[in-house]
Amino acid sequence: MIETMSVTALWWAVILSGLYHGINPGMGWPLAVSAALFERKKSAMLKALAMLAVGHFIAMIVILLPFSMMVFLIERETEVRIGAGAVVIAMGIYLLINRKHPKILARVHPTKLVLWSFLAATAHGAGLMLVPIYLGICGLLDTGGVAQTGHAAAQELMSNDILVAFKVAAIHTASMTLAGAFIAAFVYFWFGLKFISKSWFNLDIAWAISLILVGAFGIYSAYFGRH
Repeated sequence: MIETMSVTALWWAVILSGLYHGINPGMGWPLAVSAALFERKKSAMLKALAMLAVGHFIAMIVILLPFSMMVFLIERETEVRIGAGAVVIAMGIYLLINRKHPKILARVHPTKLVLWSFLAATAHGAGLMLVPIYLGICGLLDTGGVAQTGHAAAQELMSNDILVAFKVAAIHTASMTLAGAFIAAFVYFWFGLKFISKSWFNLDIAWAISLILVGAFGIYSAYFGRH
């Protein structure tokens, strides 16, 4: 019962992290607004949001898949989760110290939104934020969930974890896109680009702190969840 509640809570964390990423202008919703205003088509916004979603999904899955293939470290699961949490904390501290936006994003043409979204999510550590949550879900689902032994068990665990990685990335991206679409539509229909230029809100500090908190949560759940 407790494990079921924990898994449910972690899936909600996947959704909430997606919503949080979606409201962050650094993930691209202002580009969807500008695309619609520039082309004077509402459909341009939907197209831009779809491209941003594809890039974000790829960035998430590129980070999560390597962890899903670490079946050979199953006996060191706690250490892996603690290490992943430490990496996320380090990324958060780095972003707190280095407030400069990655120059590579400025070199990507605005029409190449898939590439831009992938690079933006990667540079801001968006995928890393999901790692402790993802590993927590896998840890709870893998416990007692495999009937086979030996090599067959390893293959089954890896297959299950890869499937979970795609589910986490898909649900997270869907939540992000929904939140970004809501804000983009609101700004497009009621305010326009002047609102973005005059009322820009910077979430860089909050984002960095969020990474640190998620990393700390990952370490806490990995250690105390086994004790």
